[in-house]
Parts: sequence; structure tokens; C-alpha cells
Amino acid sequence: MENKGLNLRHILSANVKEQRQILGISQEKLAEMAGLSWQTVNSIECQRTWVSDKTLEALAGVFKIETFQLLMPTETRIALSHNATDTLRKLADAKKGYDVTFAEIYGKMP
Repeated sequence: MENKGLNLRHILSANVKEQRQILGISQEKLAEMAGLSWQTVNSIECQRTWVSDKTLEALAGVFKIETFQLLMPTETRIALSHNATDTLRKLADAKKGYDVTFAEIYGKMP
């Protein structure tokens, strides 16, 4: 089965680089924070190497994201993020409605 453009090394590379740039840190600083060598970080970003589960966990820990998110295409992460944001917004609106109703009921109690 052919997956054009969904090479896991490419996805991991892009996600590590994107997350590192969001934090505004160098490859060297990321390596230090994750307990890796800068050569390892460089090799990941240049798609020259694959990583162990421990390395994925260390990187995700630095980025404060779930490990699986490093292996998701950007479009999928964005879609999930928007869905989560919409869901949280709906829950907050529902809670406001319940708060108002509760206040009205509680205010009528002797």
C-alpha cells in the first residue's frame, strides 16, 4: 500500500523542527533539554535516523505534548486541535447555562 507524502521519518522530522521553532530553541538546546546529543536531533530533523520510544518520550516531554503527536501529520494535528477547541467551547457554553439555571433555582430557595 503506497502512502505518498506520509513517510514517518518525514512527519517526525517536520514535527520536531516545528515544535523546536515554536519554543524558539536551537537543536543544541533541544538536545540538552531532552538528554540527547545535538547530532541525534540534527539526524532526526534531517531524516537520517529513526528513534527509540525513549527518545520520542524525551522529545515529547520537552515539547509538553503526547508522544503520538510527534508521529501525526500536521493537518491531522490541526484538525484534532480544532475539534478539541470546539468541544471545549461547547462544554463551557453548556456549563454557563447550567450555572445560570442553578443560580436561578438556588436564588428562589428559602
